[in-house]
Amino acid sequence: MSYQAWTVFALFWVVFVTTPGPNAVNCVTNGMTLGFRRSLWGVLAILTQATLFLSLSAAGITALIAASPVAFQVGKLIGAGFLIYLGVRGWIMARRPVEAGEAPKGSVYWRALAIATINPKSVAGYLAAFSQFVQPDVPIGAQMWVIFPTALSLTTLSYVGYCALGAGLGRAALGAVFNVWLRRGMAACFVIYGLALGSAATPGRG
Repeated sequence: MSYQAWTVFALFWVVFVTTPGPNAVNCVTNGMTLGFRRSLWGVLAILTQATLFLSLSAAGITALIAASPVAFQVGKLIGAGFLIYLGVRGWIMARRPVEAGEAPKGSVYWRALAIATINPKSVAGYLAAFSQFVQPDVPIGAQMWVIFPTALSLTTLSYVGYCALGAGLGRAALGAVFNVWLRRGMAACFVIYGLALGSAATPGRG
């Protein structure tokens, strides 16, 4: 993966993991109700889910590449379409109010893992993201040494930040993070990425 391709991937992943959603709400709520240190168990759960889904996505893309170049290209187009869908859905849902939940009961880790796993953008979103940036003519393993640390580091920074916001600002954090125009701006980024990557013949290559 070239430096240019890595930069595009990193910028995309920043948008992907900072876009307000169920994980962000849970992290803010944990920070508000449990404090910063205990809320980090939720971040660990999100990283567990991210590692699993990154691995599954890598396996799925590897299978597409092995099947045929046509199958891989079709996967890219489907992935780009899903990113556009996420953007449109996010724009429409931006006005829906977001409420913090009550203090979580039971294991913070397992509750956060369940929320991360059933998140609508999780499986398909990870696969869609991967399909845009993996280079079919470069060994998958070599690319994973770049993609995995980048994705997991940015994911950590994002959700640790949400926990800190919840712990430091309380309910005011929800209003700041889930502002309608901020959410619509993030949604527009998904649409732009989907259109740009889907229209490129060989996205992520360089």
